[in-house]
Amino acid sequence: MNIHEYQAKELLKRYGVAVLDGYVAWTPEEAEAAAGKLPGPVYVVKSQIHAGGRGAGHFADDPSGKGGVRLARSPAEVRAAADAMLGHTLITKQTGEHGRRVHRLYVEAGCDIARELYLSLLIDRATARVTIVASTEGGMEIEDVAEHNPEKILRIAVDPASGISGFHARRLAFGLGLEGKQIGIFTKLVLALYEAFIDLDCAIVEINPLVVTKAGDVVALDAKVSFDDNALYRHPDIEKLRDEAEEDPKELEAAKYALNYVALDGQIGCMVNGAGLAMATMDIIKLYGSSPANFLDVGGGATKERVTAAFKIILSDPHVEGILVNIFGGIMRCDVIAEGVVAAAREVHLNVPLVVRLEGTNVALGKEIMAKSGLPIISADNLADAAEKIVKAVKEAA
Repeated sequence: MNIHEYQAKELLKRYGVAVLDGYVAWTPEEAEAAAGKLPGPVYVVKSQIHAGGRGAGHFADDPSGKGGVRLARSPAEVRAAADAMLGHTLITKQTGEHGRRVHRLYVEAGCDIARELYLSLLIDRATARVTIVASTEGGMEIEDVAEHNPEKILRIAVDPASGISGFHARRLAFGLGLEGKQIGIFTKLVLALYEAFIDLDCAIVEINPLVVTKAGDVVALDAKVSFDDNALYRHPDIEKLRDEAEEDPKELEAAKYALNYVALDGQIGCMVNGAGLAMATMDIIKLYGSSPANFLDVGGGATKERVTAAFKIILSDPHVEGILVNIFGGIMRCDVIAEGVVAAAREVHLNVPLVVRLEGTNVALGKEIMAKSGLPIISADNLADAAEKIVKAVKEAA
């Protein structure tokens, strides 16, 4: 689960992470009033969306090409900036061409920046440790730095048995070229971020940029925090921070039925049981020359109702030109899948090719249900056969 920048800063501030003063605003009037509470003379007006690259982005209906992070030198300029952003669609590298509509802003005090750094904490699955990543190239996408200047990325993995120590942070501080009091300030900040990461069950904490001010302070100028969804039951206060307007409606609907669904940008809708089989299905669709429109794992104990819901969610994507159902019935029975597919196809008036590959428990009964349905369902014998048939059917339909 992701949260907005201002929410992330409020959480991190509780752990002692230095952030600038700021206020959230929902209207231009609130933005102007927020500026009146800040010292000035420079204010920063930031669009709040769940995507990076806001400053380098642009608004779909703004010919000026200004981005989603703007400087202002008076409360009146703050209001004008807010008016130009609120209710408008911001397009960044991470949002894609469709962009995200801006519903709220964060009005923050300005500061004198001497240096911009990068700092993040994440789980390195290869080492099963929390890894701290730092770079002198603050303000840039870390992926770009890794591609063009990998030598400028520092990494330190923290052993979960012993936890973090001051020497971890000091090694990073020296590597970033910090000196004097900056080293101590940076060390405290890293220790605070690690504590927050562990306490809040985070998936990632990213500070980009982390700035060194001309006064020598080290401040989190931006903050991105993402949480492990599987641990949210331990943090009901954090779950309340969810902004459903920033999430894919199809993914929200899938969550209601305990379906594991992730929207993608392909043409072939997938319904599979088991995450590994779902990944293999997406791979073989690519192998046969098309792209998956989603990842969808209906799970091992799905009911007819859940399967029907899954089918409807797939078809609600206007980019779907065909559907591949790939079920290996172990715990999941093939006849249950067949009943759900038939019920959903009738209810939504199926108008795209559908290929179904069933194998396992009650497979004969499942195939019989589909054969007697009267629907144009294409049966497949194996995974390769299914992928070849759905790609071919979609091309012929087009």
